Amino acid sequence: MGEGQRPGWPRWRTASFLAGIASLGIAAFSPVDALAEELFSVHMVQHMLIVTIGAPLILLGAPVVPLVRGTPRELRRALHPIVASGSLRRAVGFLRNPLVAALLYVAGLYAWHVPALYDLAVGDRAVHQVQHAWYVASGLALWSVVVDPSPFAATLAHGARIVYLAIVGAAQNTILGGLLVFSARPLYRSYEATTARYGIAALTDQQAGGAIMWSMGSLIFFIAASLAFFRWLEAEEREQRRREGRAE
Repeated sequence: MGEGQRPGWPRWRTASFLAGIASLGIAAFSPVDALAEELFSVHMVQHMLIVTIGAPLILLGAPVVPLVRGTPRELRRALHPIVASGSLRRAVGFLRNPLVAALLYVAGLYAWHVPALYDLAVGDRAVHQVQHAWYVASGLALWSVVVDPSPFAATLAHGARIVYLAIVGAAQNTILGGLLVFSARPLYRSYEATTARYGIAALTDQQAGGAIMWSMGSLIFFIAASLAFFRWLEAEEREQRRREGRAE
């Protein structure tokens, strides 16, 4: 995956991919994971690391290109019928449909924060892993709609990406984050006996988690929308130069 293996591969893509993997690693295999079972606010940091940082960074790293380049030729030939199958392509296309990706992400996010299901995930390690897998998969599906994960293209036009990010960001960060911040009582029994050892009331911890989702999540979606806007301008400038070149 290093640039020395094949000239011309952008270093920033390698750095982005490694940063995305590191983000997932910190969320799943560092003390963050253990603390997330005792503090809701740390759970929310973990959630941000997976969905709003790790997933888009991995896609920006365009991992398919170096993965294909680094795969032995014999293995590539063996896997080609599977990769090129119409069923797989249709399934990937379905998951990358903007409405489907948004539904999987937003509906899944709300479902996992329903108190009964959330408490189950905290108490059952297997369910906890399923929760994380859902976050990773739905996050990759969501961000693939607005990120151009070379050699593939995003499934939305540049201008539409801005609107999409605004709507999905509001559905997650503003609405759910607001519900957590302004709740008058703790929603999750899992933290009723654990936050006290850190000198924090369960409700305060919950409100801090909602504030993290609201502020940090909104900031990341705003940055993504801003980048989409600048990419839109670049695309318009390229198209304008192309038209002018034809006119000459």
